[in-house]
Amino acid sequence: MKLSHDVVIVGSGLAGLRAALEASQYYDVAVVSKLFPLRSHSGAAQGGIAAALANEEEDHIDWHFFDTVKGSDYLGDQDAIELLVNDALPTLFELEHLGTPFSRTAEGKIAQRKFGGHTKNYGEAAVLRACYAADRTGHVLLHTLYEQCVKNNVKFYNEYYAVDLLVKDNITRGLVAYDMPNGRFVSFHSKVVMFGTGGYGRAYKITSNAHANTGDGLGITVRAGIPLEDMEFVQFHPTGIYAYGILVTEGARGEGGYLLNNDGERFMKQYAPKVMELAPRDLVSRSIWTEINEGRGIDGKRCVHLDLRHLGEERLKERLPEIMGFCRKLVGVDPVKEPIPIEPTAHYSMGGIPVTVDAEVLADGIDNKVEGFYAAGECACVSVHGANRLGTNSLLDAVVYGRRAGKSIVRFLNENGTVKAEYVEDQFKASLDRVDKIKNNTGTEKVGTLRNELQAVMNEKVGVYRDENNLKEGLTKVEELEQRFANIQIDDKGTVFNTDLAEALELGNLLDFARHIVAGALNRHESRGGHARIDFPKRDDNDWLKHTIALRKDDGTIEFTYKPVVITKFQPQERKY
Repeated sequence: MKLSHDVVIVGSGLAGLRAALEASQYYDVAVVSKLFPLRSHSGAAQGGIAAALANEEEDHIDWHFFDTVKGSDYLGDQDAIELLVNDALPTLFELEHLGTPFSRTAEGKIAQRKFGGHTKNYGEAAVLRACYAADRTGHVLLHTLYEQCVKNNVKFYNEYYAVDLLVKDNITRGLVAYDMPNGRFVSFHSKVVMFGTGGYGRAYKITSNAHANTGDGLGITVRAGIPLEDMEFVQFHPTGIYAYGILVTEGARGEGGYLLNNDGERFMKQYAPKVMELAPRDLVSRSIWTEINEGRGIDGKRCVHLDLRHLGEERLKERLPEIMGFCRKLVGVDPVKEPIPIEPTAHYSMGGIPVTVDAEVLADGIDNKVEGFYAAGECACVSVHGANRLGTNSLLDAVVYGRRAGKSIVRFLNENGTVKAEYVEDQFKASLDRVDKIKNNTGTEKVGTLRNELQAVMNEKVGVYRDENNLKEGLTKVEELEQRFANIQIDDKGTVFNTDLAEALELGNLLDFARHIVAGALNRHESRGGHARIDFPKRDDNDWLKHTIALRKDDGTIEFTYKPVVITKFQPQERKY
């Protein structure tokens, strides 16, 4: 079946919806999502969205600029970061005017709280910068943008699973998708395709990410012959609930929560004496693992405590109601009365699809654009986060660059018209053949087994701390899993809502980019941000102040090239907090 739209956006999180809202003012826009839009993972974001509004104390855009550059461990591109922090203010006011129900100050302004790495006066102390709606900020933003897209007549194809990008001669031709409710495969015919497909936390065993976060956009991009950028940089959020990975927002520490080891000591004073628990996530996660590795985990377990008891029940109910609820219901811990056992959890991907500041995908990762192909949000690498993302900059990235993507798409269509792209029958057929092979394979391997093995090896070998031996073992294991994937068998041979098939396709995507993560981590001989090598413990600006461009070759190996970091104002310095 063929469907035709001016713009096809894959993913219904904040980046996809914000781009859809922008472009739908002028053109016919379709959003393709494997979930109902309000189940997108953007809705799980808890703590806030950054903007130097100065509603509760002095703040400046330049401070936010500096903090984001420093937080990125100086790998973030400063032209992209400057756009991000300058666009933050109009973007927040725009979201407010669209109806986002932010928490409020006594004067009726958007309320703000402290968050890790966000400081006043270029690192002097923590600052109130995170705009929030209790601890459900992503939830209210997602609902607001979805309502506006419905109002603007955006066409939603819910529970359609994106399978492959149609691109020929470096020109976007459309998209292949699996219509799960109707059991059919659809060719979307469009000159413009945008990916807002989110992250890939489900490559790891312990993760804060939803089960849907399997990095589908990255897998599709790799199969289209496009490289990925900076994939070795994976962020581990410091406070995932022990053994589950469910996120406890950084807002809990922003409200004054303490991190305690088995001795009852606030150990962050040893690692970040000026900002304590409000240091950037990479530093806090490494500090927690150091405490655990040195024997100060709680009762000998791989966890420490997050203590909120001193905040009091009234404040917790007002500021962190969701945290109170799921801690009580899911793990039987009452934060009012007892500390929460936490451990670092795989949370965010700093790397992704290489794009320009106008969200245009780069075919070579450097300067050659794929005509009509765009990406924004967590699946894209622009790069505003560099080697480590500051909390609350993710929602900002999604809406700012989603908005910029929408504007860029409108400009492209204004200049090139809305005549649909050439239909590429051979690519559509090749995509269906690939799916049929997976569906009808009679091998002996099971998707669940391979997925569990992948998640375990990523957690154990490519985690917070890394070294050559573990990374080599991890790479060997990923290569083995890729070979075994060719021998899978799924039980459901039907067409309608075949979740066995969908999970097999998701696993294929995970495997298609997992090697980029492991090989990139093995290749980068330094420690920077979320990439911490025990055998190369220092940051090396002489040799490694550059972005990794990783291209998968036909034989499965990864070819590395590099491009310089854009530095405009802040020269690399030692990171002290």
